[in-house]
Amino acid sequence: MIEGLLNQMTIKEKVGQLNQRLYGWQVYEKTGDRIVLTDYFKEEVRRFGTIGWIYGVFRSDPWSGRNHETGLNTQEAKEVARLIQSYLKEHTRLQIPAFLVEECPHGHQALYSTTTPVNFSVGSSWNPTLYEEVQKIVAEEMREKGAHVGLISALDVTRDPRWGRTEECFSEDPFLTSCFAQAAVRGLQGEFGDRNVLAVLKHLAGQGSSMGGHNAGPVSIGDRELREIHLPPMVAGVAAGASGFMAAYNDLDGIPCHMNPYLLQTILREENPFKGIVMADGCALDRLMDRMSVQEAAANALTSGVDVSLWDNVYPFIETSIKEGLLSMDVLDQAVLRVLRLKEKLGLFTEADPIDMDSKREKKAIVSKLASESIVLLKNQQQCLPMKKDRTQKIALIGPHINNIYHLLGDYTPFKNEADCVTISQGMRAYASESISIEEAVGCGITEGNEELIQEAVEIAKASDMILITMGGSSIRDFGTVFDTNGAALQGSNDMTSGENIDLAHLRIPQCQLALIEALAKLGKPMVGLMISGRPHLVEPIEGYFTSILYCGYPGQYGGEAISKLLFGDLIPSGCLAVSIPATEGQLPVYYNYRHQAFQEDYLDEKGRPKYCFGYGLTYGDVVSTVTSVRLIDEVIEITGQSENLSAIGGSTTIQVYLKEYAKKVIPRVKALCGFTKIGLSANQSKTFALSIPLKELMQLNLIEEIQDFTLQIEAENNIILKEKIKIAK
Repeated sequence: MIEGLLNQMTIKEKVGQLNQRLYGWQVYEKTGDRIVLTDYFKEEVRRFGTIGWIYGVFRSDPWSGRNHETGLNTQEAKEVARLIQSYLKEHTRLQIPAFLVEECPHGHQALYSTTTPVNFSVGSSWNPTLYEEVQKIVAEEMREKGAHVGLISALDVTRDPRWGRTEECFSEDPFLTSCFAQAAVRGLQGEFGDRNVLAVLKHLAGQGSSMGGHNAGPVSIGDRELREIHLPPMVAGVAAGASGFMAAYNDLDGIPCHMNPYLLQTILREENPFKGIVMADGCALDRLMDRMSVQEAAANALTSGVDVSLWDNVYPFIETSIKEGLLSMDVLDQAVLRVLRLKEKLGLFTEADPIDMDSKREKKAIVSKLASESIVLLKNQQQCLPMKKDRTQKIALIGPHINNIYHLLGDYTPFKNEADCVTISQGMRAYASESISIEEAVGCGITEGNEELIQEAVEIAKASDMILITMGGSSIRDFGTVFDTNGAALQGSNDMTSGENIDLAHLRIPQCQLALIEALAKLGKPMVGLMISGRPHLVEPIEGYFTSILYCGYPGQYGGEAISKLLFGDLIPSGCLAVSIPATEGQLPVYYNYRHQAFQEDYLDEKGRPKYCFGYGLTYGDVVSTVTSVRLIDEVIEITGQSENLSAIGGSTTIQVYLKEYAKKVIPRVKALCGFTKIGLSANQSKTFALSIPLKELMQLNLIEEIQDFTLQIEAENNIILKEKIKIAK
């Protein structure tokens, strides 16, 4: 069928299937109860006689300008989706339905969709299985509105936390990132027939290593670093069946990723069994015209492997490129075939309309659970946490994040119905007992404050038994934000300290927050710190003020509930850091998996080690783990052991398995994560654990180049519990 359809298409119609030029929220007008398609949309259909992709029809945020009045609720979204497909059926020769493409970095970026924890938080959960369940919820909400394709950040491995998009990264580690990338694909796509969405993973590749943490900056890495650190998530995504990848803005060795045949053809399509599409990032193809004509840019990008454009003015010139002999029809046909095959695979030719989902998961419980498992307990002096519900006490709840739900949500967030969300203040009041009284004060803004706000907070804190204070950052956009043509913030709001294009030279918390903390610390009362952020902020300068610190990331719309349950002991902390926290910016980079080469680790004026390393995390109980057996059977590492909670309060542990001394021809990394399992334990409970790690999978992910002798290091409870040399029989 697909080949026959391709043979009927004109060049113009083929080009139309590869263009994704429209800003989707502009394809409809909403006047009262009436919704109509715009001339903007109809003109694009006339231009090519078809339309392949439309981005962001349901998007809601300050950039799109679509809010609860001007945007679409679920029923209206269904109507617009049907209007689009009906128009294409009635006004195009071949009646090919369009893919409706949406952002879903942490939930669908549309009204009345669930906003989940950001990737920076999710990675700290070390629970890809739970994340997969959350992605099923995201997929259901998208398909019910009429969307078909989800763009999800899953490939970027953070190496410099100054980068504003660190919040979109699962980890500094490629193996952990790969596990979550696979979970994202499985959750969004499921088995075809489940009526889920096609997963397009972004960004390919190396964007996390940009110079100085600058967004879309130059990347200076070699092929080995590319393959060992930045490509494993792509390999994992292909293995999971990802339908597409989005190219990255950066270059690799001077060649832009958007016209890099080595990356998009040799590695992606020839070395890996990938048959899906590659999509351009927003307006990225236009950047190629700095060095070449628009016809050359179109020919180079398409020949290099970019199948589908995004908002640019380059791919409309594909037909001209062919007429000028710069591009062959075979290259065009192959790209169009890939697009049509995906439409056939998803069933668009038989059913392009929205789908009424029969399965309704317990969204809040699942998403809130992921949020709670993503929070890391960094410090708990004198077992200050959990707070005792049966004790009469006064709590001062202070900080800029306590009542603003958007401060908990991250970048790429839609406008929310706040009645469906739980702020920190709401969560605290819901889970506190009657013997606990809570008084509140903002104390300061995210980046601005004054003495009056500080004094108001101090007065409330004076009468308290304990002070809870939020600190950190925010990725909130508002209508004062100045946007680039690709939606990145050129100038953020006063509250925006993270997000796309919001890169920082310094990782310390803002001065107004530091002044507030110092003023409260003078009262000499127990203080619990809640770090809310989309990147590692420096804990070292303020750690001494706090008895306990919870690192919360951006926990999503139920974040207030998750945080409060942990504070009061309804749940136990189980998160472990997925990104190391430096003591100072001068230490950067501080990722754990550097090359095992002799060098002076400390500086003359600073220690070289991070404040908190990758994999670190405390819990409430007293958990002790032991390894009972390590065997290599048929090139599979088999590990068994036992974890025991020795206390009368629940606890958790994550068994982390690392390779060491695994290479001879090249310098190995000091250690490299190759397996893990997470264990929750009730009071005085013991559990056995088992892990199976095929060496073949480690080779596929470029963790090892060949099977040879290596050392296995197993860690739990922030300690090494086993270090053993594994011999390979020759």
